Amino acid sequence: MFLEEALKQLTDLSQPLKVLDLCAAPGGKSTHIQSLISPESLLVSNEVIKSRSNILTDNIKKWGCENVIVTNNDPAAFKKLPSYFDVIVADAPCSGSGLFRKDEGAIGEWSVNNVALCCRRQQRILADVLPALKEGGLLIYSTCSYSKEEDEDIGDWLVKEFGMKNEKLEIRNEWNIVESTSEGTGSYSYRFFPDKLKGEGFFLSCFRKTNEENEGRFKLSKLEKANNKEKPVLQSYLKKEMEIIKENGFFSAIPFFLLNDLALLNSILNIQYKGILLGQIMKDKLIPDHALALSNVISGAVPLNNLSYEEAILYLQKGELNIRPPQAGWQLVAFKNHALGWINALPNRINNYYPKEIRILKQRNDHPSEK
Repeated sequence: MFLEEALKQLTDLSQPLKVLDLCAAPGGKSTHIQSLISPESLLVSNEVIKSRSNILTDNIKKWGCENVIVTNNDPAAFKKLPSYFDVIVADAPCSGSGLFRKDEGAIGEWSVNNVALCCRRQQRILADVLPALKEGGLLIYSTCSYSKEEDEDIGDWLVKEFGMKNEKLEIRNEWNIVESTSEGTGSYSYRFFPDKLKGEGFFLSCFRKTNEENEGRFKLSKLEKANNKEKPVLQSYLKKEMEIIKENGFFSAIPFFLLNDLALLNSILNIQYKGILLGQIMKDKLIPDHALALSNVISGAVPLNNLSYEEAILYLQKGELNIRPPQAGWQLVAFKNHALGWINALPNRINNYYPKEIRILKQRNDHPSEK
C-alpha cells in the first residue's frame, strides 16, 4: 500500500513507464504495480531464484494482464540495459527482523553477521542494477529489516557513492508511519512498526538518479510470429488485435507497442513469461492455456458457463462436473461471471482442464452464505 503512495507522489502514472520490480516473488508488489501503471506501460517482474520465479509467473498469470514480462535473472544482467527503466523497485533480500512477530523462525535465523552479509548483498544488488535506471528515474528501496545497516546506511551509501537524490514523501499522522533520517546525509526514510500500525516491520526510502548512463547499442532478437493460417484461429479468442508470438510450439499475445521491447529483452534476459499465454494449435484448433481463461483480453464470444458455489469448488478441486453446456467444445466455466478456467464439452462427458498443480486439495463443505 505504501509502495502505491510512493509511486503516486513521485511519478506520473498516466504516462507510459518502464518499471522493473527487481526482487518480485511471490508477486504481490508486481500485481499491485501493474494495477497502477497505464495500459501503455511495461512492467518487467524479475526473480533471481528459479523456484520462486515459477510462483511469480503463476501469480502474474492469475492477474491476467498483457503488459508484464517475467524474467529470471541476477541483477547484474540488467547492466546490459543502460538507462532503460523509469522506475526500479528493489525490495531487497534482508535479515528479516521485521518478520519476528509473524514468523518466530525468523528470530533463530537472525544474527549480527547475517545483517552484515545482507548489507553487502544489498549494495551489490543496487550497484548492479542502477545502470539500468534512466537519469531522473526513481529507485524505491525497501526491506523487512529493522537494522539501520540495511536501511538508512544503504541510503547514505546511495547518495555518497552514486550521487542519488533522496526524495521525501508526504505522510499523514493517522498512518502511524515513523519518518527517520540517516546519520550521514539526512536522507528521509519510512519505518513501519507492528505496535503502531497493522502490518509487519517494513522500511522504505526513495531516490532519484541524477547522472546519465551512456546508452547502449541494442541488438534485437528475431521473434517468430504466428503465420497467416494460425493467426485467425488465435485471434478469434481475443477481444482486440494483438501481436501473436510463437515459441516452442506455444503462442503468446502481446500488445503491438511492446514488440520491440520484447525483442530487446529477449536478447538479454531469461524470459519466463510474456504477455498472455494462449496455448497450442493442434489440428487447426487452439488447445487453450489456463492463462488465457484468466486474462483481460479474452473475447466475449467465448462460451461461458456460470457454476453454482458447490460446482465451482468441485471444478477447482478438478472434480467431475455434472453440467450440460448448450454447445460442445472448449469453453469457460465461471462463478458469478468470473472465469475460473476451461472445460472441453464432449458428447458424453465434460473434461475438466483446471491445472492439477493448483487445484484445491482439501474438501470444503461450507458456503459463503453460512459465514
